[in-house]
Amino acid sequence: MRQGSSDLSLALRIAALTVIFVLLQISVVSGVSVFGVSADITPLLVAFVGLSCGSVTGAVTGFAVGLALDLSLVQTLGLTSLLYTLIGYWAGRVREVRDPQAALAPLLVGTAAAAISLFGYAVMEFLLGVDAPVSLDLLRQILIGVALDAILALPVWFVVRRTLEGALPDDPRRRRRRRAYTTGGLSPLSKP
Repeated sequence: MRQGSSDLSLALRIAALTVIFVLLQISVVSGVSVFGVSADITPLLVAFVGLSCGSVTGAVTGFAVGLALDLSLVQTLGLTSLLYTLIGYWAGRVREVRDPQAALAPLLVGTAAAAISLFGYAVMEFLLGVDAPVSLDLLRQILIGVALDAILALPVWFVVRRTLEGALPDDPRRRRRRRAYTTGGLSPLSKP
């Protein structure tokens, strides 16, 4: 498959995931409450797109998902976009720098993304002067939200990975090895 059609296929798959996850979050997931807190699957989507595709794709996906959520929920415009852009970029950098192969990497990245999303949103709302009570109940809600998202991290990782599987970019380590091999030795044509 050519590079241009592969990029288009990846972009279309990510766009479809974005629409489906935002609609699921708004219509189904936010209506289910556990101990007074509902889960949030959208930061998991952003983190796993970043973990699968890299920092730039993760950041762009984070911005798009955050903007879609802000517009559909009539929230402070750009706040969720900012947080999700950071989450997508951070998860992509984890992929580019460490190339995580461990089975628990999606669980750890998903849990960290949920914590950044929930805690970051609370801090940003407080800094913007929104009247919200700051108490131990807020901390309890954040901890329960992170635990719920940690439970949902592996199923969401499976869905995102399966959807993007055919259009993912090459493994960076494989490209480096191939480049080192082809440019590091003598060409068979240069032999006497």
